[in-house]
Amino acid sequence: MAIRQVESFVAGHWHAPDQNALEIYSAIDGSVIAQAGSGTDHTANLLEFAKANGGTALRNMGFHDRAKLLKALAMELNAHKEELYQLSFLTGATAKDHLIDIDGGIATVFGYASIGRRELPDSQIYCDGKVEQLSRSGSFLGQHIAAPRRGVAVQINAFNFPVWGMLEKLAPAILAGMPVIVKPATASCYVTEAAVRFIEASNILPPGSIQLVTGSVGNLLDHLDCQDVLSFTGSEQTAHMLRSVPALINNSVQFIAEQDSLNASILAPDAHHGSAEFDLFIKEVCQEMTVKAGQKCTAIRRILVPQERAEEVGTVLKQKLETIRIGDPRDPNTQMGALISTSQKKDVLDKFQQFKSECDVLLDMQAPKDFASGAFVGPKLLCAHAPDEAKLVHQHEAFGPVSTIVPYHDLDHAVALANRGGGSLVISLFSNQPDTAAHIAYGVGAYHGRIYINNRDSAQEATGHGAPLPHLIHGGPGRAGGSEEMGGLRGVLQYMQRTAIQGTPDMLSAITGNWIKGAAQDGTAPHPFRRRFDDLTPGDTLHTKERQISEEDIEHFATFTGDTFYAHMDDAAAKRNPFFPGKVAHGYLLLSFAAGLFVDPDEGPVLANTGLDRLKFSKPVVAGDSIHVALTVKQKTRRTAEYGEVRWHVQIHNQNTDLVAEYELLTMNAYAVSQH
Repeated sequence: MAIRQVESFVAGHWHAPDQNALEIYSAIDGSVIAQAGSGTDHTANLLEFAKANGGTALRNMGFHDRAKLLKALAMELNAHKEELYQLSFLTGATAKDHLIDIDGGIATVFGYASIGRRELPDSQIYCDGKVEQLSRSGSFLGQHIAAPRRGVAVQINAFNFPVWGMLEKLAPAILAGMPVIVKPATASCYVTEAAVRFIEASNILPPGSIQLVTGSVGNLLDHLDCQDVLSFTGSEQTAHMLRSVPALINNSVQFIAEQDSLNASILAPDAHHGSAEFDLFIKEVCQEMTVKAGQKCTAIRRILVPQERAEEVGTVLKQKLETIRIGDPRDPNTQMGALISTSQKKDVLDKFQQFKSECDVLLDMQAPKDFASGAFVGPKLLCAHAPDEAKLVHQHEAFGPVSTIVPYHDLDHAVALANRGGGSLVISLFSNQPDTAAHIAYGVGAYHGRIYINNRDSAQEATGHGAPLPHLIHGGPGRAGGSEEMGGLRGVLQYMQRTAIQGTPDMLSAITGNWIKGAAQDGTAPHPFRRRFDDLTPGDTLHTKERQISEEDIEHFATFTGDTFYAHMDDAAAKRNPFFPGKVAHGYLLLSFAAGLFVDPDEGPVLANTGLDRLKFSKPVVAGDSIHVALTVKQKTRRTAEYGEVRWHVQIHNQNTDLVAEYELLTMNAYAVSQH
C-alpha cells in the first residue's frame, strides 16, 4: 500500500508534508501507512485568512443560516462515511467503533443544526435571560446578549476520535459564528484530513471557516488573544502544559480542556445477581472496556460494587470478557480491535503492571499471537484488595481495555471512593431504587460532569454510560479538565461573548431586534393578522375596542366549562379570600374574550395558534368591568420555507387602563397567503 501524504489545508490551499514529516503507523500490523507535517509555520496565514474571510462571512449570517450550513454539511459527510470507515480501520477501530466516531460525529452536527433552528433566534444576537428593569418607571433597562467572538476557534484533538472529536467542536463554533482551525492528533490525522477534504470540496462553508494543520502548529498559540478560543482534548499532562503557555495566560485566551478521567460505575446494593440492573451493569462495563479497545475518555475505569458481591461480579465479568473476539478490525466477526499504536500499547501494559502492586489480577487476556506486530491488547480486569489504601487506580488511567473492581461497604463509602478520582467526565449507577439514586447523585454531583442512571425501565432507550450527546454537557471538574463542551446552547455560548447592555427600551429593541416593553409601538398599520410574516415588524400593535364583563358571562363560563371554583360563584366566600374583592371573572374567560377582541376571523396568513408563554394575572376583574387588549409583535423567527413563528406580547387592561393580565402568544404565519 502506498504511503499516504497527509496534507494541511491553509488559506484555501493544500500543503504537502516535507522532509520534517512524521511517520504514521498502522495499528493492525505496525507498518508505515502515512506521513504528516512540515517545518513551515503557517501561523500568519491561518489567522489572517480565518479572521478576514471565514469570521466575516459567518458573522454576517444569522443563527438559522449557519444552522442550514451545518445540516448540509452533515448530509455531505453522511454521503462519504463509507470512505471514512475504510480509513478508520487502520486506526484499529472496528465497524462498531465507526458508529461512535463517524456516525456519532455526523449525528452531532445534525443535532446542532436542529438546536440552531429550534432554540436560537433568526438573528445575529442571542438574548441571554430576561430584560432587567433598572429604573422605577422602566425607562432604563438592562439585557444580557451574546455575539460571536472576533477571533478563531483552535481545536487540538485526541487520536481516539478523529471525526467525532473534530465535529463535536466544529458544530457549536460554526453555529456561534466562529471560524475553526483543526489540529488533529498525528496518529489518526489521516482520517480527519479525509473528512476535511469532503467538507472543503463541498463548498458548503464560506472560505476560511475551516482550516487544518497536520503535524506541528508552530507558534500559533503565541499569537492567540482574548477573542480566540483554544479547545483541547487529550491527556492531563498535555492540558497542564497548555495551561501554562505564557501567551494564553497573558492574553486571557478562552481555554477549554477535556482531559482523561477515571470514570466509575456503581452497582447499587439492590442490584442483586439475576436482576435486570445486574445484567445491565455487566453488559455496559464489558462494552466500555472493549469498544474502541477501551480508548474512550468516558470508558469505565473503576467498577464500584458492594463488598459482598465483588467476587461474584469478578467471576461474571471475567467469563463475559473471555468471549470477546480480538482481531483485525476489518473482519466482521471481530469484536475488539487494536490500540492506536505500539507506543500506546506499551503505555497501557506499563500501567497494568503498576496496578498489580495494589490489586489482584482477575483476567489478563492476551491478544492472538498472529497480531503480535500490531497494537493489540487483551482485556485486563483487576480487583483492589484494599480500596481505601489503593492510590494508583484512583490516580492513573490506563487508556485501554483495563478496569478495576473497587469494593465498597455502603453508599457513603461508594460516594467517597468514586470522588477519589478527582473529577471525571461521567459516573454511572445501576439501581431500581430512586432513594439510592438521589443519595448517590447528591454525593457525587460535584465531582462528575454527567451522572448516567440505568435500570429495567430505561434499558430499552438508554444511550449508554460512554455516549456523550449534543444536548448535554461533555466535560467534568478537576482532573477531567473543567470544561463543558456541547450541552446544547451551552456549547455555542462558549464561542460567544456575553455582554450586558443598558439603555432605554427603544435602544434595547434596536439592538436585539425584539420589541421590548416600553419601546415605541406602531398602531397605524392594518390589522396584523391580515399581514404576511415578512410584512410584520416588531413593535406593530393592535389596540382593540372594549368589552364589558357581565355576571351572566361569568356564570355561563362556569357552567359551560365546569370551573365552579368558589371565587367565581360565591360572593361572600370570595370576599373572605385576601386576593379578591368579591366574585370575580375566570382568568381563562379573560383570555377567551381577549382572543375574541383581537382575532381576525377570515382566512389569511395566520395558520395556527401554537401556545402561550409567561402568563400572569395582575388584577381581578369583576362584573361590570370592561377589558381591552394591546397586541404587539414581539419577535419573529423563520421556521420553514413556508411559514415562521410570531411571538406576540399581549396586554389586557381594564377600563381604568390597569393591567389585568399579560402573556406571550405564539402563532405560525405564512410568508404568502394561499389563493383559492
